[in-house]
Amino acid sequence: MTILYGIPNCDTVKRARAWLAEQGVSYEFHDYKKAGVPADHLHRWFSQLGWEKVVNRSGTAWRKLDDETKAGVVDAASAEPVLTANPSVIKRPIVEWADGSLTVGFAPEAWEGKH
Repeated sequence: MTILYGIPNCDTVKRARAWLAEQGVSYEFHDYKKAGVPADHLHRWFSQLGWEKVVNRSGTAWRKLDDETKAGVVDAASAEPVLTANPSVIKRPIVEWADGSLTVGFAPEAWEGKH
């Protein structure tokens, strides 16, 4: 089963969900702002994608963090508690494809053949 992780009001997540629907891809939506992100998922995402790709440093949620918190995010270990406490700082969407692979962000060209 393909699982799309994100928050429903994010424009990028909306585009990704629309694309999946247009392609006829069956997927489960996980709202990590409401349901949170299990720690084992963050570990897997960090190991497969790299923690730098998972942290969304360009979003408003990141900009709202205090400078000390932002400066303290220097590796996976320091990023994990910040992302757990502030799931909106996670880049969106993260997709766990049925084949076990992961993608971050919405990139239709990279998604072709995944479904």
